[in-house]
Amino acid sequence: MGSVPLSHYLALGSALFAVGFAALLVRRNALVVFMGVELMLNAANMTFLAFSRAHQTMSGQAAAFFVIAVAAAEAAVGLAIMIALVRNRNTLNVDEVDTLKY
Repeated sequence: MGSVPLSHYLALGSALFAVGFAALLVRRNALVVFMGVELMLNAANMTFLAFSRAHQTMSGQAAAFFVIAVAAAEAAVGLAIMIALVRNRNTLNVDEVDTLKY
């Protein structure tokens, strides 16, 4: 059984990135925007790992590990901000949350 070519991984990664970017631009719900950012980070991880596999190096895997760590920290902070928004404003609509004042 043959291996999957690099172009397939890159096409899938670019498609995932495009879907995440579209969610970031189109949606007004903060949770959907947050999921779009996470999808874009995972698409970047896929391309790092694909190039790492194609070039037989570990540098792409190390970069993906750091991206996963940043995504975990972003998830913790982002969800805490969303919980604070729901408690103070009773909405997650990005258009309604235009200032940082209470």
